[in-house]
Amino acid sequence: MQNRRSRMHRTKTGKRLALTDRNMEIFRTLQRYRFLRSTYLHEFVGGASEKRFVERLGDLFHEGYLDRPTEQWRFANARCKPVVYELGKGGIEAAGAATEAETVTWFRNGPLRQFEHTLMVCEVLASIELATHGRDDVRFIPWPEILAKAPEATRRSARPYVLSAGTGDNVVPDAIFGLEYRRDGRKSYRFFALEADRRTMPIVRTGGNGTSVLAKLTSYGHVFARESYRASLGIPNLLVLTVTTDEMRCTEMVGKCASSLSDVRPFLFRAWAGTTAPETDLLSTPWKRPGLPPLCIADTA
Repeated sequence: MQNRRSRMHRTKTGKRLALTDRNMEIFRTLQRYRFLRSTYLHEFVGGASEKRFVERLGDLFHEGYLDRPTEQWRFANARCKPVVYELGKGGIEAAGAATEAETVTWFRNGPLRQFEHTLMVCEVLASIELATHGRDDVRFIPWPEILAKAPEATRRSARPYVLSAGTGDNVVPDAIFGLEYRRDGRKSYRFFALEADRRTMPIVRTGGNGTSVLAKLTSYGHVFARESYRASLGIPNLLVLTVTTDEMRCTEMVGKCASSLSDVRPFLFRAWAGTTAPETDLLSTPWKRPGLPPLCIADTA
């Protein structure tokens, strides 16, 4: 009887794996999203048996096609949660090295200082994209598609996702994506900057110095006043989606935004449970807005 292999350490069998089309799709999905749990990968790639799918991910890990980031083992109850994966050396060689233009996020390979934050961004984006699958009225627009249609100067920039606030303090979103809406033979569009909040900075910092949630949202306010996203990305609109970790913090953010910013229309807020499976209701249920009715981002623009 074969001993059960470790979740944390690779144990090669030396057996050559015959890579399937589904395996290649796993590699391509992890090219697009640097980190994803097995539950997310199964939703993207499919397969009748989730158990067999997880076993195959294990084979791909132990033979070097996939990696399991060591940072995840610091999570509480990490051994009871679905495993987080990223591409390993074998997967990169099999699928071809991903270029920046192909990735949904701009998180480069290599060590990260904020693994949990990066994972949250990947999972929120993946949840929204997965929620559009099987729908003919809403299509997810990934960052590469936006960048491909941006002005040439932006496409050539080393940091094309930076938004000019015109104050010397530009804004770098955690991610940018869009939604295409199809109604009665017509198309309309909304574009979104995503901010993932894990309580690592205060909502408001006393004294006005240093980073805070409100300071970043204020910088976004300068971006909106200048409409600099139109010139840099060639997109007609932009909303900011702020996802935080609990309802109390979300409510406090909404209140501070309402009392401090002159134009609150572009800002939407949502508490995120951080579940281990895709939270597809991020698309289909309303987001809070300061002083305005809630907005469901699946609704026609």
